[in-house]
Amino acid sequence: MDIASLSTAMDPAALARTEFEVAALNKALNEGRGQKTELDKDDFLKILVTQLQHQDPTAPMEDREFIAQMAQFSSLEQMTNMSANFSKVASLLGSSEAMGLLGKQVEVQAGDRVVSGQVTQVMRGAFPMVMVNGSFWDLEQVSTVIEE
Repeated sequence: MDIASLSTAMDPAALARTEFEVAALNKALNEGRGQKTELDKDDFLKILVTQLQHQDPTAPMEDREFIAQMAQFSSLEQMTNMSANFSKVASLLGSSEAMGLLGKQVEVQAGDRVVSGQVTQVMRGAFPMVMVNGSFWDLEQVSTVIEE
C-alpha cells in the first residue's frame, strides 16, 4: 500500500466531536488561568491545618470551634460531590433530549442563517450533537422542533 494513497481526512462526526472537545478543553484551560475568587475544599483544608499547626499550646482551639470547622468542611465536601453529580445528570438529560429529536424536523441556528431538516443521526456524550442535512450540530444550536 502506498502512503500517498492513505486518507488523512476525518469523517464529519469525528471532526465535529474533536472540535467540540478542543473548545471545551480550551475553555477549561482559560478559566483555570484566571485568579481564583472563591475558596474550594482544598483551600479550606489548608487553612484548617495551618491553624492547627500555629495555635498557641497554652490556649488551644476549643472543641466547639474545631467541631464547627470540621462540620463546615464536611458540608463543603458534600456540596462539591453534589455539584459533580448534578453535572452528570445534566449531561444525561442532554443526551436524552438529543435522542428524542431523532427523526424529527428541526431548525438549527448556524450563525446568521437557519438550517432546516430532519435529524438523521444523534451522537451522545458531554456535547450531544444531531446530524441535519449531512452535518453535525451542537444540540444547543437547535432552535425549533417541528412535529410532523
